[in-house]
Amino acid sequence: MTIKLTQYSKASGCGCKIAPAVLEEILNGCKTDSVFTNLLVGNDTKDDAAIYEIDNENCIISTTDFFTPIVDDAFDFGKIAASNAISDVYAMGGKPLMAIAILGWPTDKLPAAIAQQVIKGAQEICKQAGIPLAGGHSVDTQEPLFGLAVTGIIKKQNIRKNNTVKQNDVIYITKPLGIGILSTALKRGMLSDEDYSILLEETTTLNSIGEKLGDLPFVNAVTDVTGFGFIGHLLEMLANTNHSALIKKENIPIINAAKEFASQFIFPDNTTRNYNDQIKHVDGLTNLDFIFYCDPQTSGGLLFSVTKENEIEMDLFLKTNHQFFAKVGTVIEKKEKAILFI
Repeated sequence: MTIKLTQYSKASGCGCKIAPAVLEEILNGCKTDSVFTNLLVGNDTKDDAAIYEIDNENCIISTTDFFTPIVDDAFDFGKIAASNAISDVYAMGGKPLMAIAILGWPTDKLPAAIAQQVIKGAQEICKQAGIPLAGGHSVDTQEPLFGLAVTGIIKKQNIRKNNTVKQNDVIYITKPLGIGILSTALKRGMLSDEDYSILLEETTTLNSIGEKLGDLPFVNAVTDVTGFGFIGHLLEMLANTNHSALIKKENIPIINAAKEFASQFIFPDNTTRNYNDQIKHVDGLTNLDFIFYCDPQTSGGLLFSVTKENEIEMDLFLKTNHQFFAKVGTVIEKKEKAILFI
């Protein structure tokens, strides 16, 4: 009997995130007056991880991420979930130290041996990142869930937040869009072996370049693109700033197979959820644009901004490190809409 994990969950990967508007309502009721002076990055900026200062030079990074299966294979699911969770440390400019597993498993529906393969997949990625999977916690759930809580370290001067863009910054991205579309095609039994290999390659490639970005003073803001899609995470970069973003559609990398599936209106339900929440902040979307730019990514690429004067230096740095990248737009003075597509 072949077990297909995606058939045991309603949503897939980061597409199972709670809708932004609902999450905002939840968090609005959880604000506290407590002040922790050593907490340099908390939940007030919707950043990728929390950062706590331990002395004048060094800080601890703490993050967690988990979700329902995005693929049917248990080992691959573990690899993708681990890559996605570790990415949040890289998105702060930091170095991961260790991880703790989070496992929810419907023991009455799925064998324990399948869960074992999920954990082994995560161990493989942790090995690539040079960190131990040092323990974890498990519960019996209705749907399979897996992810990691990751601890990292960073020099205080290397911290890169998500909403610290500057005027005229060049905006870069390090992976193509379309993962949510491919995962939906997989769930419908329409994804070829070749396209599955692309999905797996993109979602299990570590965003380790983020640690090096933290060393570069001309990198001003960094985040990663996950469940809220390209638009959602770019909006987080622009939040509470006096800036907007001018984005060139032709420069945004999109997986070729995703374009074909989108033309058949194959995309995650949560793409529409993202669109409904984000469209009021966006100008210039036409035709099927929203399918790509609101597509919930799982273990997506880094999205970061670089001082314009250092653009050539940044390009050379990325090429030298054999890092895929595309320059998708620029940071401009604040307009009526936060994001303008041209």
